[in-house]
Amino acid sequence: MSATPVRSISRRGLRRVAVVGALATTGVLASAGAAFAHVTIHPDSYPKGASDGTLTFRVPNEEDNASTTKVDITFPADHPIPSVLVTPVAGWTAQVKTVQLRTPIKTDDGNITDAVSEVIWTGGKIDPGNYQDFTVAFGQLPTDTNQLVFKALQTYSDGKIVRWIEEQQPGQPQPDNPAPTLTLTAATPDSDASSAAPKASTTASAKASDSTARILGIAGLVVGLLGLVAGGLGLARARAARQ
Repeated sequence: MSATPVRSISRRGLRRVAVVGALATTGVLASAGAAFAHVTIHPDSYPKGASDGTLTFRVPNEEDNASTTKVDITFPADHPIPSVLVTPVAGWTAQVKTVQLRTPIKTDDGNITDAVSEVIWTGGKIDPGNYQDFTVAFGQLPTDTNQLVFKALQTYSDGKIVRWIEEQQPGQPQPDNPAPTLTLTAATPDSDASSAAPKASTTASAKASDSTARILGIAGLVVGLLGLVAGGLGLARARAARQ
């Protein structure tokens, strides 16, 4: 029987594979670099009217010979956030500024007349090649808009200030200095049901696992009994042969 011939890849083919792989890797790194090149907000979406959540502003250092020494986040004035609590960051001091609202926000606990205008972090530093997360906890997000734009000013130790304040326009490429933007999604009435779905799935999975375990246990007993029967027959045959 003749062996099937194996085709070898030519040097040119290997070179093509290497070039394609290098280009693909370069593309991934480039996109990753672009994602880390500006101040971003995490998570990047929340349901409208969400309460008791957190927002994290990730600030990377883009300079080679200077450290970030100040971060100033301006909160949206047209769709205000009434209050925030700041998560402490070692080495940094946070200052929360508020502004009086022209139109108070009506709540079940009364009218809110002030809202957050800025949160400023100073005193620490972000060295080149590093980033720092700055987190705030909010009381409630607005319900009358689809997005919130937080403009950020990043100050370096050499005096340079980078202004992350440009808003993304529909159908246009991302601006050079995009502002951190939070998307607000529609709050659905069945959100509780969806959150309960994983619990139901987990329960069903547990029941399925229990049933599987029982079946395997019964199968094991059957195999064991068959083994005993086979062993008994073997001994009986051996004795009969000796006699």
